[in-house]
Amino acid sequence: MLEDLAKRHELVSDLFKVPKSREEWEQYQLTEDQVEFYHENGYLAGIKILEDDQIEALRTELSLLVDPDHPGNSLFYEYNSNESADPSRILFHALGHWRITPGFHDILWSPAYTMAAYQLLGGPVRFWHDQIFYKPAKDGGVVAWHQDYSYWTRTIPLNHLTCWIGLDESTLENGCVHYIPGSHKWDLLPITGLAGDMDAIKEALTKDQFEKLLNPFPVELEKGYASFHHGLTIHGSFENSSPRPRRAAVINAFIDGTRSDNAEPMLEGTDAIPVGKGMGGTFYPLLKENLY
Repeated sequence: MLEDLAKRHELVSDLFKVPKSREEWEQYQLTEDQVEFYHENGYLAGIKILEDDQIEALRTELSLLVDPDHPGNSLFYEYNSNESADPSRILFHALGHWRITPGFHDILWSPAYTMAAYQLLGGPVRFWHDQIFYKPAKDGGVVAWHQDYSYWTRTIPLNHLTCWIGLDESTLENGCVHYIPGSHKWDLLPITGLAGDMDAIKEALTKDQFEKLLNPFPVELEKGYASFHHGLTIHGSFENSSPRPRRAAVINAFIDGTRSDNAEPMLEGTDAIPVGKGMGGTFYPLLKENLY
């Protein structure tokens, strides 16, 4: 088995560089208007995270990770794949790849990500978990409407942030993410499932909320660009009807000081954190402590 990179809370490759001065950090800083837009709408899109060489490195790592016989497979928190012999037909979703390959490990500390996350959370950024979404060409693969925090209530209080980063261009045709603007101001809704029925959440909504669901905002992005969203923002994505796969990396984080509210291990294969204790340790590193 490979080294578990969760034990390394610093860059392990030269794919990214952490700025060493305030001036170097400032090039990644969001504007006041961008931060205000996020707080008003519950999401922010069009933030460049990756350069072309970084995208290619992560695509290469992903092409290896989809192999169920990969030597680091046991380090995933969760691994779901149809194991297609045709690479363009792989339907793949996994958590925990930051533990396995250097690029997916180091993207957590990429400056464009950590600066934006610090500003949107309003303080120090602590890692929660990662995800890979790989929608094959000409396939269903919908992710039904949901709020991320409905799956994360084992951590409190709510100050969580999701970053969706495209490893391919994200379009209406290939199933880009759609948001319901302002839905982060709604109450926490019950879990209604992620696969299959896009309208399953309807049963949990008021009439006014459902009307808003009928007018979602699609976020189309160039490869290497990201969207961020609040833990309560309702979002989902439709099927990939394009002739090409759609790949994405997701980083989930919360503000430092978030506490455990569950005596069981938070993720498969991780250490349990006592109820009331702050999240931290091997699997939940601090990614950015100060603005500069």
